[in-house]
Amino acid sequence: LARLLTNELGVSIPVSNVAGASGNAGLTRLATSAPDGYTIGTLIALTVSSWAGGLGDVSPEAFHVVAVVQSSPGFIFVPAASPHQTAEALFDHARENPGALRVATSGYGTMDDVTLQLLAQAGIEMTNVPFEAPSERYAAPLGGHSDAIYEEPGDVAQFIEAGQLVPVVVFAAERHPDFPDVPTAAELGLDIAELDIFRSIAVPAGTPDEVVARLEEAVVTAVASDEWQAFCQQTYTCIESVTGEAAQEMVTGFHDLIAQQLQN
Repeated sequence: LARLLTNELGVSIPVSNVAGASGNAGLTRLATSAPDGYTIGTLIALTVSSWAGGLGDVSPEAFHVVAVVQSSPGFIFVPAASPHQTAEALFDHARENPGALRVATSGYGTMDDVTLQLLAQAGIEMTNVPFEAPSERYAAPLGGHSDAIYEEPGDVAQFIEAGQLVPVVVFAAERHPDFPDVPTAAELGLDIAELDIFRSIAVPAGTPDEVVARLEEAVVTAVASDEWQAFCQQTYTCIESVTGEAAQEMVTGFHDLIAQQLQN
């Protein structure tokens, strides 16, 4: 996206990958940057959910969301060698052996964690095994360090295509068009949805409206390009860009939903 925005804005946009604390290290840097449009960042669902879980000292109000550009529902995947090749088999085993099954996640207080808590409330208790490093998380079920993984399909696409990970349930209102044989949680009697894993572009709160408007125009144009569309299709994350107040409300609403679920 930075490369596509370079074409749209006519300036170089170097990427600085700031790892740590579920994205909070980078987002804290963004929140404290000058609100002039020259520092932009990727605000993702994982970081927003971590705020609702008490991690970090920032909130959606610290940012102006320019556009939500990607989104994907969460899945539970099992390794190809798992004895539980369907959600029914996995969940039945969890019901009969509370806490015995381990699920690799991105951390506590995230939508991964919330989903596991909601499953536990339904009598499907599995143990959250957090991995901050994505590569370690992806490798966990393959190496026997977990029995399953909660993830979006784009992040583990290579393992799906290689037949190493098998999707067994999607936490969405409808079946995913790229995985039509995978049942939704609702089909299994579980009311767990609206915890989609989104990615947005944001700037610090207080950035002038005209600057936000110019960035929004550039982002929407870039996301509509053939190159971006090919990329998002490969990562199962294509959506129509969400902008303006709707984008801000989407992020704030997600934060409030996670906070509510954690309180319950």
